[in-house]
This record gives sequence, structure tokens and C-alpha cells, in this order.
Amino acid sequence: MLLASAQALRMTTASLQKDPLSRLARRSGIAALAAASLLLSACAGLVRTATPVSVPADTSTVVAPLVQVSGAMQPASASTVGAPEPLQVAQVAQVAQVAQVAQVVQGVQGVQGVRVTQIQAADSTEPAPITAAAAAPVVEGIKRAAETIQQKAEPPVQPPVQPPVQVPVQPLVQVPLRSQADIPAVQPQAALEAVTSLPAGSSQPVAATQAPHELWDRIRRGYAMPDLQNDLVKQHERFYTSRPEYLQRMVERSRKYLFHIVEELELRNMPAELALLPFVESAFNPQAVSSASAAGMWQFMPATGRSFDLKQNIFRDDRRDVLASTRAALDYLQKLYGMFGNWHLALAAYNWGEGSVGRAIARNQRMGLGTGYQDLSMPNETRNYVPKLQALKNIVASPQSFNAELPVIDNHPYFQDVQIRRDIDVALAAKLADVRIEDFKALNPSANRPIIVAAGNGKILLPWDNAEVFKRNLEAHSAGHLASWTAWHVPSTMSAADAARRVGMSESELRRLNNIPARMLIKAGSTLVVSRSPQMQDDVSNHQADNGALSLAPEVALRKTTVKARKGDTVELMARRHRVSSESLAQWNRVAVNASFKAGESVLLFLPARAAAASSGKGQNRPAAAVSPRPTPQKATSQKRPSGNEKKAESKR
Repeated sequence: MLLASAQALRMTTASLQKDPLSRLARRSGIAALAAASLLLSACAGLVRTATPVSVPADTSTVVAPLVQVSGAMQPASASTVGAPEPLQVAQVAQVAQVAQVAQVVQGVQGVQGVRVTQIQAADSTEPAPITAAAAAPVVEGIKRAAETIQQKAEPPVQPPVQPPVQVPVQPLVQVPLRSQADIPAVQPQAALEAVTSLPAGSSQPVAATQAPHELWDRIRRGYAMPDLQNDLVKQHERFYTSRPEYLQRMVERSRKYLFHIVEELELRNMPAELALLPFVESAFNPQAVSSASAAGMWQFMPATGRSFDLKQNIFRDDRRDVLASTRAALDYLQKLYGMFGNWHLALAAYNWGEGSVGRAIARNQRMGLGTGYQDLSMPNETRNYVPKLQALKNIVASPQSFNAELPVIDNHPYFQDVQIRRDIDVALAAKLADVRIEDFKALNPSANRPIIVAAGNGKILLPWDNAEVFKRNLEAHSAGHLASWTAWHVPSTMSAADAARRVGMSESELRRLNNIPARMLIKAGSTLVVSRSPQMQDDVSNHQADNGALSLAPEVALRKTTVKARKGDTVELMARRHRVSSESLAQWNRVAVNASFKAGESVLLFLPARAAAASSGKGQNRPAAAVSPRPTPQKATSQKRPSGNEKKAESKR
């Protein structure tokens, strides 16, 4: 109790002396009184019970101010307090308690507006006059006494000293050295063979000590798929090595994209030989389109592309986009590997469709046959698909074994993406980047029109060193708009000639810019790319950039004809009979929609040519046969007839 009282009193007094008007001082008045009373009561109790308490030699300096203030005591010089008679501690407690109360109230009265002139002592019946100046030495004395009591009551605790532990020292064991002649020779169990290089196509892991300088070496180190060995692999090895120019062209095209694909494969911890798959799919041509409408270097079908978030609209086709299509292809391959647990089957499903591979596996299971890649019955293209990839893998693994020469591709990014904030013409972007228009389109093959809209993808790919050139030139460009084209929403179905007049362009330019064939109507709701006026400030909106599409319908030639009405014919009956709308028929004949015709009355119609001829014949009152407009015959092309596997369903990709 004594130690706690001394500690509380010392902390409270320090707060009061530091800042009497502080929040702590205002809240600690009662605590100070309690602590002082408790401390001095404890001292008095010690005196009355004659319990000796050691006091330092300078205790007189602590007690002397108390005697001077009360006027009832004389300074004492004893070093110990043993009895109440010499020091009269009860009176000291009374005076000290009054002094402490005065100190606390003086600190509080400035805040609360209280004026204290006299304070009633705890054990007296008469008020004792006290001042702050007289109480200050008392407070200081109490502080010193509290510190002294705490120091005496809490002697420092010394940790026990542990004796040192003696650790026995073991003597050194002398091992006699053996001469080389004493060491027995190891005899080989069989004939030794010379160490040779790994066979072609081997996928043994190689411990890398530093980053490879060539990208081919990096690909070799990442081989992780099991090798396929059969006659088809050897056949395709001979095919590629016997056509060095074809192989060279493919590799040169891949130079722009291969580093990015390898990077993405490593991030996903996928086999590095999958980077060679676009050689098989498209010969690394991002503009390639198959007879089954698969597009891009990864050859995505339209429906599968949409399922992997590849946008396809009037402005761009992400199936040809380098970044987007690579992301989607690796997503799809990972999904297929998760379905089949085998990379060869996953590749077969990428080419043939997961549904087809799944049915082939189920069929073999019912027949008790194997379910591996070489066990399944599949189309010829899928049968050769994995062997083609294995042949390319073998050639890359050991080109010298096939007398093949692979152009050096540095292990460094070829391009970097640059963000654009305004619509910009393709030609202007290539000019500002100081690259050829062919190279710009090779890195940005998804652009369907001569404009790149910022609201769509919002970025372009540029050669590594040309990206900064583009940024500097773009900031310095001040010659008008960056884009000379914009988007126009077609309000109603109209011909290309009508649309051209509406937007102030020639019909031929509008058709060429939007790929509109002859004798085709532009349906309502379509989006057209049209010339941008100098006064137009807004770019293409986000909605148009993501959803803009062109819908066409055959343009049907109408022929004016006249038919005779039957008895009881009305506008509605005749419109239904000749497959036209009631409103149109009423407008042509300038009658109301609910009007009736007399028997034999001539009714004017505008019908397709064949229907008009049928109606004007001797069966003119018969219902005209429905005409299904046929598209204009196109010029025959020399496309090969698609094989069964090339008629790929939408589930393929």
C-alpha cells in the first residue's frame, strides 16, 4: 500500500507541476488527495506502532518545511523514526495533507473559477490558513520522501550466478594416412560407353545456370510434354526439313510473338513446346482464316472465341489480337488438360473438340480398348495434329541433327503495349511510331477498320524501341484530329446509296470502307464507319466500340403489278394473300387500312419480280407464292473442298 501511494502521488504531482491546467490535472484532484492522505497515514501508522523505518541522512530537509509551515514542530535531525514523540508524525500528516490539497485546488481553480483561501484540515476543528507558496516546499518534500521509501522498499533483484559448466575435452584421434597405392581400384562391371549428346526430341530437363541468350534455348529448357514416337512424326520431320524456305518464313513471322507466348506459358507453368502450336495452326499468321471460319494465329471459331471473351465487332476481331487470343488459347488448353489429364488428348480436343474426344474415349471404354491419343479413332487432321507439333519440337531441340538452320531470336521482348486515350487512324499511328504500315498491322492485326478506337481495347502494340518514339511524337502532334473516321448508327433499313447521301460520302467509298457488297441493304441498328467532320469532337462511345455490328439483307427488286379483287376482298385479306403488309397495300391504293374492294376492282401491288409475274398470269387471283430472296451469285473461288474435320462445329474453337 505504501509503495502504491507513493507512486500515485509522485505521478500526480509531476502532472500538476508540468501543466496545472491540463486535462490530467483537472481529473486528478481527488486522486492526489487520496494518494497524499494514504501515504501520510501509512507514515503515521508506522510511527504509532513504533515500526522503525530507515530514512536517509537528509530527512531533516524533508521534514523541516513541514515544521515551518505548521509552526507546531521543530526540525529533527534523527536518521530513523521510531516513536511518535520526537517527530509527531500525525501533525506532519495533517499539515502535509492540507498543503497537498491546496496545491491541487490551486491548479483546478483557474479552470473552474473557484477561489480557495482556507482549507479545513482533516483532524482539526479550526480552519488553517494556507498559501500556495507555503505549500510548494511541502509537496516537494512529499515527493522526495515517496522516492526514498520506494527505493528502500524495492531493493534491486540480482539474478543468481550460475557456476561455470566444465565440458570434458575429448582427445584427438589420430587417423593414419593411406597412400594411393593402398586404395583399391574400382573395376567396371561392363564395357564403358562414350558419353554422347541427347537424342533428337528428348525432353530431359537441363539445369540452367544463367538466363539463355537465345529464345530457342529457353524453349528447350521448358520442354515438359511426353514425346510421341511413330511414323507420322518422322513423316512430318521430313516435310519441314525438306522445305527450308517455308520453315524460314514461319520462323521470321514468329519473331514478333514468340517471346510473349513463352512468357505467358512460364507464368502458368505450362509446357514450353506449346509455344510452337501456332506453327501448326496458322504458320504464325495472325490474319489467317480457315475454310471453317477459324481466325487468328490460334485459329478460334467465332462461337468459341465469344465464350472466351474475344470481342468480334465492326471495329475489331480479338481472335486475331496477339494478347487477347494468346490469353484465350492458353485458358482453353488449361481447361482441356484439366478435363483429360493428358496433353496429347488436350491437343486433340483443341483441334477436334472436347465433345468429340470425350465420345471417342467413351466408345473405346465400352469396347475394352485403350483410351490414349494413339488408341482413339479420329479424323485424319487430328491424327496428324500432335505428330506435327512433335516434329517441330524435335527440330527445335536439335536443329543440327536435321541439317536445319533456325534464325536467331533474342530472349528479349519484341514489343510493348502503349495506351491510347483518343481515337486514332491506323496510318497516323504507324507514322508517329516511325514503323512501316505492314509491321504496325502485324502487331495490331485485330483492327477491322482504318481506325483504332480508344474506348475498345485502348492500347496498341509497338516495337520495343519505337514505343518511346510514338509517345514523343504523339505529344508533339497538333495538326487537327488524330482520327478522320467515326461511327454512325443507321436509324432505319436503307440502301448503301441512301446511307452515303446521309453521311456525305460517295457510295463506293462507303461500300469499300465497310465491306458492303452490291445489292445488299443495310439493316436498321447497324453501325457504319464514316468520315468524321472537323467540327466533331466526341470519340466513338463505349457501347458502339464493344457492340457495333453491321447487319445486311438482300436487296430485292420490286415490280409494279395489278390484280383483280375478288368478291368480299378487303385490304387485310389481299395483303395476307400476296404476303405484303396491310399498311403498304393501303398506301399504294390510297385507301384506308380497313377498306373493302369491289369484285373485279383493280388493286395496285409492288411485288418481287417472280411473284409479280405469277400474279399477272392467268392465275392472277391465286395467292402468290412466297418468294425467298436469294443472294446475288458470287464468283466461284478455287477453295478446296473442306474435309470432314474442316467442317468443324462451333464446339471446336
